[in-house]
Amino acid sequence: MSHVFGRGPSRLPTAVRGEGCYLYDAEGRAYLDGSGGAAVSCLGHSDPDVRAAIHAQLDNVAFAHTGFFTSEPAEQLSDLLVSRAPEGIDRVYLVSGGSEAVEAAIKLARQYFLEIGQPGRHKLIARRQSYHGNTLGALAAGGNAWRREKYAPLLVETHHIAPCFEYRERHEDESPEAYGRRAADELEAAILRLGPETVMAFIAEPVVGATAGAVPSVDGYFKRVREICDRHGVLLILDEVMCGMGRTGSLFACEQDSIAPDIVTIAKGLGAGYVPIGAMLCSAEIYDAIAAGSGSFQHGHTYHGHPIAAACGHAVLRALLDRDLMVRVERQGAKLQDALDAAFGQHAHVGDIRGRGLFRGIELVEDRGTKRPFDPDRKLHGKVKAAAIKEGLIVYPAGGTINGREGDHILIAPPFIIEDGQIEELASKLARSLETALAQ
Repeated sequence: MSHVFGRGPSRLPTAVRGEGCYLYDAEGRAYLDGSGGAAVSCLGHSDPDVRAAIHAQLDNVAFAHTGFFTSEPAEQLSDLLVSRAPEGIDRVYLVSGGSEAVEAAIKLARQYFLEIGQPGRHKLIARRQSYHGNTLGALAAGGNAWRREKYAPLLVETHHIAPCFEYRERHEDESPEAYGRRAADELEAAILRLGPETVMAFIAEPVVGATAGAVPSVDGYFKRVREICDRHGVLLILDEVMCGMGRTGSLFACEQDSIAPDIVTIAKGLGAGYVPIGAMLCSAEIYDAIAAGSGSFQHGHTYHGHPIAAACGHAVLRALLDRDLMVRVERQGAKLQDALDAAFGQHAHVGDIRGRGLFRGIELVEDRGTKRPFDPDRKLHGKVKAAAIKEGLIVYPAGGTINGREGDHILIAPPFIIEDGQIEELASKLARSLETALAQ
């Protein structure tokens, strides 16, 4: 009997070893990590440089509370992040994961407006079919209906608009550009409805991850969003916890949309699975307002800025940059798309194959012509996951893709080191898994 409080009642295999793109269980079985866990393991499971950095830091100092000390790894990681961050980003607040990063971003936005004498600004706008974390503030920001449902009475007020979801939302007679403008203009309508003087921030994922399955925006959407935020003095928070740190082919996903946020959150790929780490990055303007006002951000965690985590994050970031892994992500991402197109492009129950870089999603439908989803009670996504595990493949399926109840998708986000043969292995194992799930 296990005393671990797991994610569910079923007994899971015990992971005992990782090597490259594979994990191995206690029975010696190999699993191709086709989703990097949850888009985490960007460098695979045995990177020698990252392991060495962790060991070296442990031999120096394991912990120094940020109320008393900074640390060399935290300074180095922050310097490197800012040197590669979108224009205007100047400060890094290191935390232990994505939910913490989003909580910090929301609280920072509120304190910023208090410091500049606009206390009426407290309302947050987000998008439906988004995911921003599982702590209460981050959960309130997210638009993942089934994750929110049980905790709704505990969640602070957040206002949600439609996502930029071309496959589901663009009209047949509408160009992508016109659709992007229409979707972005929902933000302005919400700001005007709520009162611009009450809105503090808009938060969005540049490429929507777990809730909708690697959904990128159409060209021009985020430029329009940036213009709207600027016009009304609203902060733009971009959540790159899943899609950032190279996953889509650029270090920050928003680079591909040619915009810069006021605040950006990162995690997952920053630690590559070796340690828990995340970060909230903000502009100099926001930081300076806090410094000139109350003097400190009224927030904090015991383990934020942890030296070992920072040393790991610095080693991961150096690997991403020094090994030209962004170029590899683009190249291998194109090959992954080709393999998915070959395996599923004409499949009767695959409606859309989408994404950027090594961040791809497959949306499953009962009818391609009408885009009708499967009956959610069938729980097709769960059957795909179980069948894939039996094939020796880890992917990240989920349900509720369309509206929190209907829709199934499969998220694919393998390590950046994935080889051509492993891409073919992933596609063939996934094809068999889907057929097994459909037959049930």
